[in-house]
Amino acid sequence: METPRWPCVIFDLDGTLADTIDLIIACYDHALNSVLGLRADPVVARTWIGRTLTATFAESWPDHAEVLAEAYRAWNRLHTPTMVTAYPGVPELLADLRAAGIATGIATAKGREVADRTIRYAGIDLPATVTASETDRHKPNPEPLWLARDLLGMAGQPAVYIGDALVDVQAAQAAGMDAIAVTWGAGDPDALRAASPTAVASTVAELRALLLG
Repeated sequence: METPRWPCVIFDLDGTLADTIDLIIACYDHALNSVLGLRADPVVARTWIGRTLTATFAESWPDHAEVLAEAYRAWNRLHTPTMVTAYPGVPELLADLRAAGIATGIATAKGREVADRTIRYAGIDLPATVTASETDRHKPNPEPLWLARDLLGMAGQPAVYIGDALVDVQAAQAAGMDAIAVTWGAGDPDALRAASPTAVASTVAELRALLLG
């Protein structure tokens, strides 16, 4: 194995490590339907992934944002055990990164409760996880990425952030980190490439090659 390009690797969670897209869309649909009698457009709901619940709901339904968020969380609590798994090959990749001495963490827009539940059922716990509960500003702001790097004891070291959404690429660029966009999640592959990430991976094998050589 060649010397790893990045000694610090930070991941997005949804659509990158954990296969949660169907669950997230169902959660949005349940929240909107139960509170407002609306249905979530799956195409539109995919564009919300990577942002916090508060920001998403407050943008269109500010008077109902907190009620909508709680309805989302309630549906998530009920269905995470049966609808969440790690993408094939991801647990093995994470184990190999750890074995190579690479510092690995997660920076997600999920709140702590939902993130911890997702991580538990996907079986992908990493040494440091930053959620929306730990920072005042969220992706595409770089603050969560910086905090994850600091928690790993890697401040000032070369780092890469890996995600499936435009806000992930934007956050990495704002943080002064390299960005790898993965195309198996919620983001549009053409839009991700247009954002000029450092690299694009369409499979876990391609991601492994980028990280481990």
